[in-house]
Amino acid sequence: MQTRKETTEIVIHCAATKPSMDVDASVIDRWHREKGWLKIGYHYVICRDGAIEIGREENAVGAHARGYNAKSVGICLVGGLDENMKPEENYTDEQWLMLTRLVDGLTAKYPEARVIGHNDVSSKSCPNFDVGEWYGNRYGR
Repeated sequence: MQTRKETTEIVIHCAATKPSMDVDASVIDRWHREKGWLKIGYHYVICRDGAIEIGREENAVGAHARGYNAKSVGICLVGGLDENMKPEENYTDEQWLMLTRLVDGLTAKYPEARVIGHNDVSSKSCPNFDVGEWYGNRYGR
């Protein structure tokens, strides 16, 4: 697997799963392999209970945001759809807490990296919230 040479973005995603679906990194890994990928595309997965699971090694090139994979870290929040499969910001308090902690750690490690949503670099609604607003409000930027 290729090693990432620089980190200019931290990209937040959702798993596009309903709240009743309690998936984890191993399930997402299976979905991505079924698409023909080498392994899970995200570096981190934050489960509904707030557990942070490692997907790809942090220094590996990801497979989560076309055009940005070689220079970004991908974080996936489990959830993001309502029970009718419509986009919805439905993350648990534990997920928000752990997302904050993970982003804190990554921005300390990669201080020049922008924190963005997948929807900032694609036509998808993922992660179904405004990452720039969340990050700006959380970090006073």
